[in-house]
Amino acid sequence: MIDQEWPHRFRSTINPPREPGPIDLRRNYAQPAYTGIGTFMNVPICLDQADLRAGNVDVAVMGVPLDQSVGHRGAAFGPRAIRTEERYLFNNYEDFVHSATRVRPFQLLKVVDYGDAPVDTFSNERSMPPIREMVKEIAETGAVPIVLGGDHTLLWPSAAALNEVHGAGSVAVVHFDAHPDCHAEVHGNKVSHTTPIYRLIEDEKFPGSNIIQMGLRSPSAPDDEQFNWMRRQGMKSHFMAEVERVGIDAVIDKLIVDVSHVPNVYLSLDIDVLDPAYAPGTGTPEPGGLTTRELFPALRRLAHETNVVGMDVVEVAPHIDPGYSTALNARRAVLEVLTGLAMRRMQISSSNYVNPIVSGQVKFPMR
Repeated sequence: MIDQEWPHRFRSTINPPREPGPIDLRRNYAQPAYTGIGTFMNVPICLDQADLRAGNVDVAVMGVPLDQSVGHRGAAFGPRAIRTEERYLFNNYEDFVHSATRVRPFQLLKVVDYGDAPVDTFSNERSMPPIREMVKEIAETGAVPIVLGGDHTLLWPSAAALNEVHGAGSVAVVHFDAHPDCHAEVHGNKVSHTTPIYRLIEDEKFPGSNIIQMGLRSPSAPDDEQFNWMRRQGMKSHFMAEVERVGIDAVIDKLIVDVSHVPNVYLSLDIDVLDPAYAPGTGTPEPGGLTTRELFPALRRLAHETNVVGMDVVEVAPHIDPGYSTALNARRAVLEVLTGLAMRRMQISSSNYVNPIVSGQVKFPMR
């Protein structure tokens, strides 16, 4: 049975009734990562809020296959690539151990895949409400939504949904990007991957001081008018020039202070914040970006040392990356955040924590 009105919700009349809860789709354990039904890290799926609540879910991964607003299409294939492009022989989430911290996030967090938000392939505007509603569905249960994009337009409905659930003004957006995404409109279009920050401030009344940017370096934006608008809003923007001058650790220290006045944090990761050497599969690559060795610990720190209530990873365009490293690095970025969330649950108190044996701070013990 299919609802007649958009987004044409499918209501199954075939499946027998079942008890609510996550559904594990694996037939076998320790199978190659490229086999089976493609959920994120092979985690179970949930289909509705009843499943999320019954499973006491901590994190729900969802996709938004959206790319109508970009010049170089292909980011709509990002969610599927991030879920399934793993090429390691095995992909058992239970066995995942973070190499630098020795933390096992999937043993501390209940993580599920929540499927994809409905997207109108002919209308960016009509795609916004169902994205917002699906993020809200997850957040209302107390779970952390992790949104796989898709283009960066989805930041607007996703962050707005969390602001609605947690309370107006209670969410800060930490925005990793080569570009500021602060245009009021582009060629008359107000809903695009270049406008989500402007929409959050102007339409959702996000305080500008709740927007913190990291990694800006494009020669095309911000121009002087946009640069001054950002300053007037009270936004805090950390350009790559600052990273080059003082180093990544010092800038992340500042970022953590920047969000200290707000109880909740939303991480928005445009994969083009990475240098194209690490993320060639994106529509708007900009040379001179972060390395993976800089980005991954930064994300882990933010998830550990601040109260992260949501995340997105956007602008992965796998068709223009024959080496598939962009999707792998996007996937690893999510795993870093999951590790940080697990560390926060463990109440690890030290800042920028790494396991002392792994980091060489103490001698490896003999057994």
